Amino acid sequence: MKKSMYSLMLADEVVKAVDELAAEQGTNRSNMINQILAERLELVTPEKHVGQIFDVIGTLMGGRGEYRMYSEPNNLTMSIKSVLKYHYRPTIRYEVEMQRSFTSTVGQLKILFRTTSSELLMELTRFFGLWIKLEGIYLKEYFGDLFPHYGMEPGRFTRTFVSYGESTYSDNEIGDAIGNYVATFDEILKGYLSGEYRTMEDIENRYIGYLNSGVRLI
Repeated sequence: MKKSMYSLMLADEVVKAVDELAAEQGTNRSNMINQILAERLELVTPEKHVGQIFDVIGTLMGGRGEYRMYSEPNNLTMSIKSVLKYHYRPTIRYEVEMQRSFTSTVGQLKILFRTTSSELLMELTRFFGLWIKLEGIYLKEYFGDLFPHYGMEPGRFTRTFVSYGESTYSDNEIGDAIGNYVATFDEILKGYLSGEYRTMEDIENRYIGYLNSGVRLI
């Protein structure tokens, strides 16, 4: 939904009420007015689409009892915290960031972690490398030139979410695809760190099981 600048004459009392509501919902005046008008005119804004996606992710992952999730109304980012199966049970945070308008790239996953353990950093870096290699083997035929982009830097790993081929997902389908992806990534990472998945073959077999379960790819 394209945005343009307009000049409006509004009553001071209206602006004050809008500002108070915007502060409660963690947004700004312009966005709050846009939301109010869109709802009154029964238009679906990008924030509404993203809100529906986050509702699906929350329902899918919330039932597992392993995650702490948070997203503000009309915000394009959802935070998911998970405790790793490692010596001192460090926390890792998954941030799902959606775009306002969906093209081939619909958003990205940020995986954030803070640790002073050189051993854990080495294990995480190795796992992210294995994950990139794994997806390069099994997803290339689906995504082709629209293959996801990855990024690695201290304390952060990123991966874009893309729509492959001619597929067009609904909000519910996008939420389902992202929720299953994050949950599977988290499960395999924990299995790798705990020793449940001891070899690349163990990780590969679990990943193939994920692909064969009928999940939507993103």
